[in-house]
Amino acid sequence: ENATMADEKAKNPMRDIKVDKLILNCSVGESGDRLTRAARVLEQLTGQQPVYSKARYTLRGFGIRRNEKIAVHVTVRGEKAMEILERGLKVKEYELYARNFSNTGNFGFGITEHIDLGIKYDPTTGIYGMDFFVNLTRAGALVARR
Repeated sequence: ENATMADEKAKNPMRDIKVDKLILNCSVGESGDRLTRAARVLEQLTGQQPVYSKARYTLRGFGIRRNEKIAVHVTVRGEKAMEILERGLKVKEYELYARNFSNTGNFGFGITEHIDLGIKYDPTTGIYGMDFFVNLTRAGALVARR
């Protein structure tokens, strides 16, 4: 009896988990030339224009001021997100720590060099690491948020 219940649950198409979006974040920690180059890397990777994040407050230890642009991120959805995620996981050899997953089933990981993603190394750009955050969802998740 219980086994059939579990099978039925597994067959329900509304229970399929899919990738809602992939957020690529590149925290440079300073504004200026390096940040612009990081933005160029993300644009190359996604074909979308990235957004800049500003510092919340001044931290002398990090050498950043409030409202200074210190990071750049971009949100990717659909097929393109799957393709970039695939490349990112390949760098990690498809192995993640349990601590990379949140309680709600979203997960994130970082890579240290963007050239591992199959982008040609360009000496004028330099090397940037970035964070991948993956937001998972189910069909009908928007109904809960209405």
